[in-house]
Amino acid sequence: MTTANDRLANDPAVIRRLLTTPGRWAVVGLSTNTARAAWGVAAYLQDTLGHEIVPIHPRGETVHGAAGQMRLVDVVGPIDVVDVFVNARLAGAVVDEAIAVGAHAVWLQLGVVDEAAADRARAAGVDVVMDACPAIEGPRLGLG
Repeated sequence: MTTANDRLANDPAVIRRLLTTPGRWAVVGLSTNTARAAWGVAAYLQDTLGHEIVPIHPRGETVHGAAGQMRLVDVVGPIDVVDVFVNARLAGAVVDEAIAVGAHAVWLQLGVVDEAAADRARAAGVDVVMDACPAIEGPRLGLG
C-alpha cells in the first residue's frame, strides 16, 4: 500500500541526475530580490553546478546576468528543469505550464507540495522532485 509519505519520497537517482547533468533551469519566482531563497539557489545552480538559469518572474528581470522572462511560454528553446519557487497554491498552474512547454523535470522547492500536479507531471513523463532544495541536496550528495 502506498502512503502519502511514500509518494513524497524523491528518487535519489533523479535528484543526482538533475543536479549533475548540465541543463537549462527555468527558475520560477526568481527576481533581483537578494533576500529571497530563489536568488541564492539560482546562484548555486549557475555558479557552483554550472547550469544555465532562466529567471521567470512577472517583471522579467535579468538576474545573475541571465535575461529574465515573464512566463515559461516566453522562453525560447528547451527547458530541462522548471524550479518552482511559488506558493504551493500556485504550483499546479506552473507545473501545467512546464508540461505544456516540454520541460523534462519539475523541482518543487521546500514547502511546495502539490500531489495532484506532481501526478499530472509524472503522467506526462516529466520527472518530479518535491519539497526539496537543490542547494541542500547538492552538498548532501557531495556536489559543490
